Amino acid sequence: MTYEQTLEYLLGQLPMYQRSGVAAYKDNLDNTLALDCLFDHPHRNFKTIHVAGTNGKGSVSHMLASILQSAGYKVGLYTSPHLKDYRERIRLNGEMISQVAVCNFIERFRSLNVNEKIEPSFFELSVAMAFDYFSNEKVDVAVIEVGLGGRLDSTNIITPEVSVITNISLDHTFLLGNTLELIAGEKAGIIKAGIPVVIGETQKKTTAVFQQKSKDLNAPLIFADQNYFLNLASDGTFTISSKDKDLFSRIELGLKGEYQQKNVLTTIATIQLLKTRGFQLEKRAISDGLKNVALYTGLEGRWQLLGDHPNIICDTGHNEAGIRWVMSQLSKEKFEHLHIVFGTVNDKDVSTILSLLPESATYYFAQAGIERAMDAEQLKTLAVSYHLNGDVYASVQAAFDAAKKNAGYNDFIFVGGSTFVVAEVI
Repeated sequence: MTYEQTLEYLLGQLPMYQRSGVAAYKDNLDNTLALDCLFDHPHRNFKTIHVAGTNGKGSVSHMLASILQSAGYKVGLYTSPHLKDYRERIRLNGEMISQVAVCNFIERFRSLNVNEKIEPSFFELSVAMAFDYFSNEKVDVAVIEVGLGGRLDSTNIITPEVSVITNISLDHTFLLGNTLELIAGEKAGIIKAGIPVVIGETQKKTTAVFQQKSKDLNAPLIFADQNYFLNLASDGTFTISSKDKDLFSRIELGLKGEYQQKNVLTTIATIQLLKTRGFQLEKRAISDGLKNVALYTGLEGRWQLLGDHPNIICDTGHNEAGIRWVMSQLSKEKFEHLHIVFGTVNDKDVSTILSLLPESATYYFAQAGIERAMDAEQLKTLAVSYHLNGDVYASVQAAFDAAKKNAGYNDFIFVGGSTFVVAEVI
């Protein structure tokens, strides 16, 4: 098959959560384990770091990969979803997997599966591809981001060096549970016996869940925000300290947005644990890795500047906690008038999200080109009840073009609400 035909097989024919939602979700690891056996257990051939959480797990994964890469390790990185190119999900030292490698893997799968008759989802097969690719390329370590939840996620067959859970908030409640405690229980499913675990943020309702799970599995537990602290200097650099000493000074973070400060502490806590497990991670590599995350790993869509005069920023925050972070950041910006290009998917708590948005902005409502996207007319109708006013556009690009046309020199355009809206603009 050509690369285009291979993509059509992956994106068009296999069940895909990003496109069709709950219908593509598997509540067991049967296919994942069968695929792992089919390819001779590739994940056993390299070290891993496993990263879960409601928000921030992508940023933390990229930060960790960037630091490890700066330290001289051969680093695999598996993340989801992708923004523009499927191959963004699977990277080796920041470089996307080649089209040829994608095609070759799918051909191998189809030939090996003649008798097995495994019927994987898009995500299950993508994870298998990543593990196989990292094994063939003989990576030293791979940073593996959980797709959804943790306990039943297709990535959850690895035994990592460190397990990481960034934070917990209400998202995918129809699959993971409708309380923070239930969602924490699903995320805690990545904790393994004897393997240290980092929790990024201490939260009253979830602390006991992680403590009990760690105790049951004799897994050393660290809360990043209780053990590491960040102080911001006037020049934008920061100092990171532990309870008893300064660890890093004049650190510069390449990722913008104040909400990244929490992700930095989660990353540092993980790095300190990796050192105890034999990784050579000097201060220079840590500083360099944090400064050059986007350059080294290709991360996009996190408070990303797309233009100036008017300033144009996009961000993939898409649930209640993510939107709160984004709105907090937005409140610190200076502009004459705010324009928001906005769309969401129909399985989010849209009412809560809309209640967080500023009434003073002009809105450009649009529907991303996926089945899960919420109808823009329906979104506008709901938004009006929250005193959010604007027009509906036929596409995300049309909405974005209208915002740019209407915005003045000193205005501000924000693009967000959904990863898929951001993807179409980028």
